Amino acid sequence: MAKINLRPWREELRQERQKEYVTVLVGVFVVALALWWFVSGAIGGAIEDQEYRNQYLKTQGASLDKKIKEIRELRTKREQLLDRMRLIQDLQGNRPVIVRVFDELARVMPEELFFAQVTAKGKDFTLKGRAASNDQISQLMRNFDQSPWFVNPNLLNVQSNKGGYNSFDMLVSQTRPAVGEAK
Repeated sequence: MAKINLRPWREELRQERQKEYVTVLVGVFVVALALWWFVSGAIGGAIEDQEYRNQYLKTQGASLDKKIKEIRELRTKREQLLDRMRLIQDLQGNRPVIVRVFDELARVMPEELFFAQVTAKGKDFTLKGRAASNDQISQLMRNFDQSPWFVNPNLLNVQSNKGGYNSFDMLVSQTRPAVGEAK
């Protein structure tokens, strides 16, 4: 007798292949889900690390900004102190000079001439005064030329007044004499 297989082998094969397909599909889904979970975790961790680094840099930047501000304030205070020290040194150094300038003004003044007003602006002096004649004014200008403490006498104005006196306005500049030149 001939052997005839009456079992539905094609249907069984199809069901077996369908089971394999579903198993492979579930396996692929599980692997894809695991891969997605791993990649998203790695990316999330990298983002957290970068956010931590950014926050650290912001904190360090803010502290450096504070230090820079403090340094600028200290430099400003230092410059102010140096300016004060220079001013004090100039005042201390010029104290004897001022006395010497007034002494020299008294020395260059001829007889019968007096100053009504002496104004100093920096190193320039404006002199207003009276003299008995123009000769005393000329003598004053010669004395300023010969003085080691004054230069460039410039007569601005001479007016004859009642009473025989002449009023005059003069500009003269102060200078410092050379070391051996001062009297």
